[in-house]
Amino acid sequence: MALYIGLMSGTSMDGIDAALVEFDPQHDRPVLRGTHARAWPDDLAQQLHAICTPGENEIDRMGWLDQRVAEEFAAATHELLAQQGVDHRQISAIGSHGQTIRHRPELGFTLQIGNGARLAAMTGIDVICDFRMKDVALGGQGAPLVPAFHQAVFGQADEARCILNIGGIANVSVLPGQAEQVFGFDTGPGNTLLDNWYRQHQSGQYDASGAWAASGNIHPPLLADLLAHPYFAQPYPKSTGRETFTLTWLQQQLAAHPSIMPADIQRTLLELTALSICDAVRPLSDSAALYLCGGGAHNPLLCQRIATLLPDWQVDSTEKLGMHPDWVEAIAFAWLAHCFCEQRPGNLPAVTGARQKTILGALYPAN
Repeated sequence: MALYIGLMSGTSMDGIDAALVEFDPQHDRPVLRGTHARAWPDDLAQQLHAICTPGENEIDRMGWLDQRVAEEFAAATHELLAQQGVDHRQISAIGSHGQTIRHRPELGFTLQIGNGARLAAMTGIDVICDFRMKDVALGGQGAPLVPAFHQAVFGQADEARCILNIGGIANVSVLPGQAEQVFGFDTGPGNTLLDNWYRQHQSGQYDASGAWAASGNIHPPLLADLLAHPYFAQPYPKSTGRETFTLTWLQQQLAAHPSIMPADIQRTLLELTALSICDAVRPLSDSAALYLCGGGAHNPLLCQRIATLLPDWQVDSTEKLGMHPDWVEAIAFAWLAHCFCEQRPGNLPAVTGARQKTILGALYPAN
């Protein structure tokens, strides 16, 4: 048996997910042994959100945040190990996603911070990180990386399934039933606009259960303008980031629609997420099973809208497949670290657009 830790903080920046994962060499499937969630300190969360927008003194700010993120990842690791009663010497490696602060594959780069060398030094565990870089170097988007993992753990021969992760950005993995035909892509905004608009007008970090959105009404002309964003019409493979769907872009659209109530804007943004997801997946199959994970899986209104817009689809949570929706991505990065250690490719060119399959990640040894 081999133990790995997966560390994940997504574009929503709502905290660090740490998963202790065991791999059985007989079956090569991950078994979740323990989980821990660590919230970002408020001041650090604010600075992480700020660094995602171009501003002054970015290099020094990024360098400082690179260390702080590593320190928080190390704290999450120590807390998880203490809770599970596991010694750090029992861990084969940490698979760290890092914190994305820029995703610009059209310019040939993607940037995740959370200094792997510092994380290895603070935990005494080998760290594998920078999983996206090699795929981008091979001409790929570097995202989404989870479809290969989804196929490994959720794929079922001769049964069409789609796995939809609704984080800050929403991405879908299409599992047609044959491993060689798997593909996936980012559908567009998941929670990023919803969270940012909520923080601007309400207290707290996100619209719990979609309650504020539910109090508003859809504004059809605004929705039509939002759906006209050229990203939605791009063919896949494709990926995007919060740099594309920003509050600045939203304010530009709002200029043509003055005097909309903030709650109505929130409801319209939720509909944008639901419609862009469903418009992207509907052409993929007449009917299939769609399993949701990520923070958006806890938004009843969003889930209900997706189910309504896809009446011939079975819409459910990944929990029905035996994996809690909150931990799918953290487990995925433990799996990617395991792939690195086994010297197995972790990307799918049909998903990212890379020229070939490749081993993903960079190793920072503990010693």
